[in-house]
Amino acid sequence: MNVGSHYKLIHFIPWTKEKIYKMLLISVVPTLLFYFLGWTWLAIPWVPVALLGTATAFISGFNNTQTYNRLWEARQIYGAIINNSRALSMMIKDFIRTDDKAEEKLLHKEMVYRHIAWLTALRFQLRESKSWEHVKTKSWNREYLQYYKVPEWESSLEEELKPFLSEQERQFILERKNRAVQIIALQTDQLRKLNEHGLVTDFNYVALENQFKELYDQQGKCERIKNFPYPRQFSTINVFFTNAFCALLPFGFLNEFSKIGEPFVWLTIPFSVMTGWVFMTLQQIGESTENPFEGNANDVSITQISRNIEIDLRDMLGEKDLPAPLAPMNNILM
Repeated sequence: MNVGSHYKLIHFIPWTKEKIYKMLLISVVPTLLFYFLGWTWLAIPWVPVALLGTATAFISGFNNTQTYNRLWEARQIYGAIINNSRALSMMIKDFIRTDDKAEEKLLHKEMVYRHIAWLTALRFQLRESKSWEHVKTKSWNREYLQYYKVPEWESSLEEELKPFLSEQERQFILERKNRAVQIIALQTDQLRKLNEHGLVTDFNYVALENQFKELYDQQGKCERIKNFPYPRQFSTINVFFTNAFCALLPFGFLNEFSKIGEPFVWLTIPFSVMTGWVFMTLQQIGESTENPFEGNANDVSITQISRNIEIDLRDMLGEKDLPAPLAPMNNILM
C-alpha cells in the first residue's frame, strides 16, 4: 500500500517503460514508411479507430472498477479482523476467570498469543504465490520490488511463530496444510476444556465460540479472494482490446495529421505514444490491483495491520515491551 500523496514519476515512468518502448516502435515504423516511402495507404479513417477506442475505454473502465472492488473488499475484511481481534482479547480477559490470578493471566496470555499466531499464519498463507498473480511474473513488477520488501518472503513462518506458540503446538501447526484453521481449532479445543472445568460459563463459552466463528468467516473471505482469480475472460479481452487499439492509433493519426500538411505527420509519433501509454498503463494498473494479497506495492498492508493488532492486544495484556509499528519503505507499507 502506497502511503505517499502519489507515485513519483521517477518510480512510475520506469514501471511503465516497456509500454513506452512498445508504443514508440508501433508509431515510428508506419510514420517512416508513410513519409519516406510514400505508403499513403497506411493512413486509415479515424472512425474505426475511434470506435475501437470507445470499446477499449469501456472494457478498461469496467476492468479497473472490478479489480478495485476486490482490493476494497480485502481491506474491509481486514478491517473486520481488526475489530474482532480487539473484541476477542477483551472477551478472553473478561470471560476467563480463575481463583489464582497468576494462572488467570497466563491463560489470557496463552490465548491472546495464539490469536497473534493465527494472524501470522494467515498473512503467510495469503502471501503465497499463485500461477495467475503478476508480482513475480511481470518484469515491471519484479523491477519495482527493489523499492520495498515483502516480510513474508524475507522470513519463515516457523521462526515467526516461536514467540507465540509452545514448541509442541508449533510443531503440530507446521505439519498441517491450513495452519491458520488449525490454530483456531486449538483455541476452541482449549475453550471447551475451560468450560468443562467451570472456568468459562456456558453463556460466555457460546459468545467466545461465535467470536472464533467470525474469524473463520473472515479467513474464508480472504481465501476466496486469494484463491479465485479475477475472471480470465475479462482480463484477456481487456488485453486484446487495448493492444488492438494501440496498434491502430498511428494509422489513424497519420490520416488526421496528413490533412494539415506533410511535415505534420511526425506528430503521429508523440501523440500515438502518449495516447497508447495512457490506455496501456490503465490496463497495467488493473492487472496490478487484481490480487490484493500477492505482495504487490498496491496490496492491502496485511503485515502492517497484523503488527498493529499485535501491539493493541499485548497492550491490553499490560505488557510494556511492545514491538514498534512497521515503517513504510519508499512510502510502501506491506
